[in-house]
Amino acid sequence: MAYVLIVDDDLDFANTTAVALRGAGHEVNMESNVDGALENMNRRRPDLLILDVMFSEDISAGFVLARAMRHHHEHLKGVPILMLTAVNTRFPLGFGRRDIDDEWLPVSDFLEKPVELKHLVRRVEELLGSRSSAPEEENETDATA
Repeated sequence: MAYVLIVDDDLDFANTTAVALRGAGHEVNMESNVDGALENMNRRRPDLLILDVMFSEDISAGFVLARAMRHHHEHLKGVPILMLTAVNTRFPLGFGRRDIDDEWLPVSDFLEKPVELKHLVRRVEELLGSRSSAPEEENETDATA
């Protein structure tokens, strides 16, 4: 069992995701903003972080948190980050896996909402199983659960 932290201000989505991950045997906690997430992670380091990009206080807060974890918080550098967002729906800039890098988008994987819950759980399992592996290329189209 792994400890997964979901950071998303869409509480319906976060709750649904939490139920699916708990069903897969994981311990799950949720935060609705990045400040709360950082405080939470300073108290207890998660095995994996599921992170949205856009928050009401800052539309790029998820990017900022990912960079802070990788560059300013030594104890959080190795935490796999699954960025799960609808940013491309609101701002059709085409962010995706090809943009992952250590400086600009320092996450382990990138999925777009909406995402099929079975696919999300599978990606979480893959990230937990091979935390140092690069994300595999995938041409699969996700659908809502």
